[in-house]
Amino acid sequence: MISTELVDLSRWQFALTSMYHFLFVPLTLGLSFMLVIMESCYLVTGKEIYKDMTRFWGKLFGVNFALGVATGITLEFQFGTNWAYYSHYVGDIFGAPLAIEGLMAFFLESTFIGLFFFGWNRLKKGTHLLVTFLMAIGSNLSALWILIANAWMQYPIGSEFNFETMRMEMTDFFAVILSPWAQAKFGHTIAAGYVTGAMFVLAISAWYLLKGRDLEFAKRSFRVAAAFGLVTVLFTAQMGDESGYLVAKDQPAKLAGMEAIWETQPAPAPMQIFGLHDVEKQTSNAVIEVPWLAGILSTRSLDTELIGIKELVAQNRARIERGAKAVETLTALRQDPTNLALRETFKTQKDDLGYGLLLRKYTADPAKATPEMIDQAALDTIPNVNIMFWSFRVMVTCGVLMILLFGLALYYSAKDLITNRRWLLKFALFALPLPWLGCEFGWVVAEYGRQPWTIFGILPTHLSASTLSVGSVMGSLIGFIVLYSGLLVVEMWLMLRLVKTGPSFLGTGRYFFERKQKALEE
Repeated sequence: MISTELVDLSRWQFALTSMYHFLFVPLTLGLSFMLVIMESCYLVTGKEIYKDMTRFWGKLFGVNFALGVATGITLEFQFGTNWAYYSHYVGDIFGAPLAIEGLMAFFLESTFIGLFFFGWNRLKKGTHLLVTFLMAIGSNLSALWILIANAWMQYPIGSEFNFETMRMEMTDFFAVILSPWAQAKFGHTIAAGYVTGAMFVLAISAWYLLKGRDLEFAKRSFRVAAAFGLVTVLFTAQMGDESGYLVAKDQPAKLAGMEAIWETQPAPAPMQIFGLHDVEKQTSNAVIEVPWLAGILSTRSLDTELIGIKELVAQNRARIERGAKAVETLTALRQDPTNLALRETFKTQKDDLGYGLLLRKYTADPAKATPEMIDQAALDTIPNVNIMFWSFRVMVTCGVLMILLFGLALYYSAKDLITNRRWLLKFALFALPLPWLGCEFGWVVAEYGRQPWTIFGILPTHLSASTLSVGSVMGSLIGFIVLYSGLLVVEMWLMLRLVKTGPSFLGTGRYFFERKQKALEE
């Protein structure tokens, strides 16, 4: 058995690199389509200010994209280095969308990024806009295939376990890519990226307005960001609701953790707004709740109950017991693969095989697991309630604040009153971290909430790791922290330098520092 310490370190390494990488991904997604909107305005109106906007925000997009690529490559290598058994077990399915992403989306995106930056004076206006659009499409396609792979980890459809190869094998490619989880995950994640891009432009534009510099440039950027942000944040909320519905249907343990549902709630279940939760005693105190809300949002009905943690543990315990028998049958079948009776028996048991493998954390032979081991494995199927409960609420709070902000920003910007609403400009500036907080805590809900599985219901996390030494994983973890911290410092320095200079670095002679220098010379 692989040591728990090794698995935990491998998880920490992947979590830190993933969350660090996702600091850059949403901004790339959001800015890419904002550039399309700005350049479309330039093509339609012929006003040079929209070209300047596209070039300025495009420069920030380029810096962010470079860091995103640098941090994303290491993630794919980790599947082979730190999660070798996972790659062996499900590589037939998981590897397909990742390969397509690399061959199709990444090269498309990278090619058109080059044309975007170096084609301004070489391409016609319409052609350059097409390049910008294809660059944005490439960014979204890249995210699409990665999210299809991730959605399969949450809802493993279109595949089947083959006892002869001891691997999961794809049976229906289109079921994998058209999975409802893939659609919801793509919509929710992409929209969250759009919101991030809009908030980035809104906050920096608000800073220029507060400083009283490059006002026309900032006002137009602010207006575009407010309109784009309001539409996309509402779509994000809608797709988040769809994701919640799928969680309630397919991953009830995750929902129970998110809502701290200890006992099965009669329909329609209330939603806790606040609560202090004792995981050991499985109780909640100081609870503030809204009647019916959780039941309506999670089940879209008034007559469907939400199953509580205690009942889920009991259900999963029964599945673990059946799964232990499936592991025993599989072992016998591996020794006698032509035995038709064993094959038929395994067919009736294999749906619970993954639950039986949970016992491998405590014993090499699940058939010999003690009742105490089975009880502990059943408890493992429920993610930590406090982490899930508060991560979900941080994500939702960020979303609500951004809906309010974008709504107010669009209203006052449309009325051309934004320069007189300094309180709103300050709100926009200090709200800059909100989309990143929402995204990061959203991934905590999605990924930590799937534990103890790498592939939900099929492959436990503790079986997925490579047989490395604890020291080697610790060393690489420290190395990643140092390297990524350095890259973050460089990226922030470049971003701040460009933001402080503003559109003056474009060299058009129309903006703050250029005009200031010209006035001094005169």
